[in-house]
Amino acid sequence: MSETAMQTEMRAILADESLGRDERISRLEALRREARDRQRAATEADMIADDGLNDDLHEIELALQRLGVKTVSREDKGAATL
Repeated sequence: MSETAMQTEMRAILADESLGRDERISRLEALRREARDRQRAATEADMIADDGLNDDLHEIELALQRLGVKTVSREDKGAATL
């Protein structure tokens, strides 16, 4: 299975030794927001196919967890999670 553009970007962030932990977290959280936005758009309209959207979000959350970040947000606790 090939890697998505978002997963490639995530791996580049994690591999960039010039970034500190806080900057990595900030960039990964931005990617997470983008992945959730794309996932939300895909569920609200058939404009975007799920070409790895769930995998992207899962991989980003795992990366954040490895950096010690809790990935449960307010959005995850509500009735409408997407």
